[in-house]
Amino acid sequence: MKRTSFLFCCLFFLSCGNDDPQPIDINTPNVTPTEPVGSGNNDVLIWSEEFDYEGEPDSKVWTIETGNGDWGWGNGEVQYYRDENLSVSDGTLKITTKKEKYDGFDYTSGRMKTQGNFSFRYGKAEIRAKLPASQGTWPAIWLLGNSYSSIGWPFCGEIDIMEQRGQMEDKSYVLGTVHWDANGNASHSVDSAPVENLSSEWHVYKLLWTDKSIKISIDDQDYYRINTNDSMPFYAPFFFIVNVAMGGTLGGDIDPNFTEDVMEIDYIRVYQ
Repeated sequence: MKRTSFLFCCLFFLSCGNDDPQPIDINTPNVTPTEPVGSGNNDVLIWSEEFDYEGEPDSKVWTIETGNGDWGWGNGEVQYYRDENLSVSDGTLKITTKKEKYDGFDYTSGRMKTQGNFSFRYGKAEIRAKLPASQGTWPAIWLLGNSYSSIGWPFCGEIDIMEQRGQMEDKSYVLGTVHWDANGNASHSVDSAPVENLSSEWHVYKLLWTDKSIKISIDDQDYYRINTNDSMPFYAPFFFIVNVAMGGTLGGDIDPNFTEDVMEIDYIRVYQ
């Protein structure tokens, strides 16, 4: 098993006898860089999670969040997040949503984050994923600023690399969004062009993040850009969150015949 959650320092590559890219080996996986590392051209892999093991998500990389949070994690979500809804097998992460009663809720799902284990500032992030297809599912691959614990949201900043609304007419689209505070919650969101087979085929979601802008694409088709400046919180390290919500402000009405669905993630890679 190759364990590919490393962060910056020495510039040599591991060789594990397969085709997966290898990050630079730095021997200190929990260090958060205050400055970007690598070449500066986003051609050096500094960290990746390849999900090339079996069982539970790696606890050295991921913290699993459970429960329903405050008012459905601030969004009116109706699921209860459980450890059991997160699993790694056959080279991918599975986040499974289910219609099942648990602790007073009618649905369960999974949510996990790299907070305290990995974060980064500027560079390119790529995530290869398949999305759930069911009405009412709200999948998300996103980033929160490390300052979340001290100053809260939206002051810490949020970058949504991929979200998808729950309505069936929206299941051929994804959207990119950033949130920050500008005398109250400020946000900027853009939908992609229609994309075929988001649930049945793999697609690559990409973030390009510099000190001046944030760009988001799907399958190398750019659809989102916002210029940033020092008055916005996008100049400090951010950590990953992946989850699938049910219902809520973006998930909407859930199909009454819903039983189960899944988001699969093949890899998450960060280049600088």
